[in-house]
Amino acid sequence: MLDRRGPRGVEQSITEAQEAIAWHAARGVPVEVNEAHHWSLRDAPDAVAVAAAYLGALNAKCLGVKDYVAQYMFNTPPGTTAAMDLGKMLAKLELIESLADDGFRVWRQVRAGLASFPADLDMAKGQLAASTMVSMNLKPHIVHVVGFCEGHHAATPEDIIESCKIVHGVIRNCLDGMPDMSLAQEVQERKNQLVEEAKVLLRAISDLPEIVPELRDTAERAQPMSQAPATPPMEVANLDIDINALTNPRILAYAIKAGLLDAPHLTGNPHACGRIRTAMINGACVTIDPATGKHIPESQRVERILSGLRQAGT
Repeated sequence: MLDRRGPRGVEQSITEAQEAIAWHAARGVPVEVNEAHHWSLRDAPDAVAVAAAYLGALNAKCLGVKDYVAQYMFNTPPGTTAAMDLGKMLAKLELIESLADDGFRVWRQVRAGLASFPADLDMAKGQLAASTMVSMNLKPHIVHVVGFCEGHHAATPEDIIESCKIVHGVIRNCLDGMPDMSLAQEVQERKNQLVEEAKVLLRAISDLPEIVPELRDTAERAQPMSQAPATPPMEVANLDIDINALTNPRILAYAIKAGLLDAPHLTGNPHACGRIRTAMINGACVTIDPATGKHIPESQRVERILSGLRQAGT
């Protein structure tokens, strides 16, 4: 419903997605949840994408998934610089892999962003190579090859083979002594900033049943999902977050409607908020005040929403 491709409401869609995940988990099939980059494809701030990455992994683990494929789509939104992109992906990786244990194995998959490819095919080949080189800093288990021609035409077999050869050449060189870009100061600073911002957002979603009267009975009735994580969620964040709230379809749907999880492309959608405004500032996608165009910290954005909910509930 959020992208208007079907009649189902958000809560129903989340419920059915969880059922599908559980079905595959029960049969030992690896699961991949691509929630995070769909927010970025709609120009959501990087903090929302990082929080969504954790939510996808947490739900998969709680539903019994043993092998989780974490896909990291780079270059999304277009205009994201390499340093800010790498910091964003490392923040996702840190939160997702805080859930890893003997019963929940995480497999890293990297790929270039579809929207980043120019129509000029020669420049597109350069983009594919550059994106692959940066993404290799995540030490991926899987490289998802995107056809360099996607900004111009649907890939032919010849395009796919050429794209694979380009990526293979990059991988071969990166495995032979490439410096670790993830250690750069600006990359680490962005990673740490996004981890903290994602924690603020996840904590806010977890607290919704305490703030919104209509969600209280939902939280009270909620039963633990099929398999609670063996290691405490958000251990990396050192926070006590309610697992049931972060896996409850009604609460997650409310978080979208209230604007905690929001994106500019959702404007006008009756099932979402769509009030958030973002901009690319210094190569990162951040929330801005539409009146001033200045960056709003995630803690301030979240507190504005929660304050409004508290006032409405009194």
